[in-house]
Amino acid sequence: MKLNATQILEKVVDMNASDLHVSVGSRPHVRINTQLQPLGDYPVLTTDDLEYILSQILDAKQRELLEINKELDFSIALGQKARFRINAYFQKGYPAIAFRHIPLEVPTFEQLHLPANLETICNLKQGLIIVAGPAGHGKSTTIASMMERINTTRAEHIITIEDPIEYIFSSKKSLIEQREMFLDTHSWEVALKSILRQDPNIVFIGEMRDVDTMRSALQIAETGHLVFTTLHTNSAAQTVDRIISSFPAEKQGEIKNQLGSVIEVVISERLLPSASLGVVPAFEIMVNTDAISNLIREGKPHMIDNVINTGSQFGMISLEKSMAELVKSGIITFEDAIKFASRPNELKRFVDRE
Repeated sequence: MKLNATQILEKVVDMNASDLHVSVGSRPHVRINTQLQPLGDYPVLTTDDLEYILSQILDAKQRELLEINKELDFSIALGQKARFRINAYFQKGYPAIAFRHIPLEVPTFEQLHLPANLETICNLKQGLIIVAGPAGHGKSTTIASMMERINTTRAEHIITIEDPIEYIFSSKKSLIEQREMFLDTHSWEVALKSILRQDPNIVFIGEMRDVDTMRSALQIAETGHLVFTTLHTNSAAQTVDRIISSFPAEKQGEIKNQLGSVIEVVISERLLPSASLGVVPAFEIMVNTDAISNLIREGKPHMIDNVINTGSQFGMISLEKSMAELVKSGIITFEDAIKFASRPNELKRFVDRE
């Protein structure tokens, strides 16, 4: 029996799974509330199974690109039920596909259990906002919810550059235009260079993936725009260090000054399993203050953690304190929290406090 891509994706939606993985030699696997599990009613997949699935979701041009580049990012819609961000690739010479389930409606702050601090951040008019964290921990969804909050409360021109487009926005109080790599523009460089001619107030850059996108994000923020972007780092300190160290040594002094001036907030996020809520986010939030700005300019990102720990009056919180609050509220277990903590001893200290 040949696998029907629509039917298996409908099953993913019905199970409320976040991800689907199909590869040769294994049953399809889904991720539900951070846990990966096989779909037991499906057989071990063959090369023919994967080729048939690919034939249902790729057009001829995309198939050619996959053969040339050996990997391909794109997205598809499952009728009016959901969208999927897809990465097709090869492993051991055989095709494999990773599907990320994207709901059609942008989740609200309340649905995502986002902290009230993020509502204040949505009122910013300019500067750089970075949402960091490992892959699959909700960075894009958090940004989408924040942009939807802006969309419903402010009259702004929002332009996104994505690879591929994930959440689909409908313009409400704001005008939102979404550009997909290779469909609406030929390259990140061209898209980012021309974006200021398109009269945006707010720009979303899907990911700061290299020096060029980092430089563009800094420059766009420096010209008085609000810029949202993501980075695969584990903390605010690591985010600042990654940006600075990505540039050649002779440019780092200039970048430190520029970053210290334009960065507004770094949000580092983790999704943790919760018996009552399915998954719930924990956050580290760094807000730029004079102390933070000075540390960035002086090239001392390793000291940012200390400022975050003492900066609650500015809306800052450490990841460990955020996790500890969830543990004390009974939303997550200490055992789950410890698995995601960067500083387990710090987490234990916060949990043990009266």
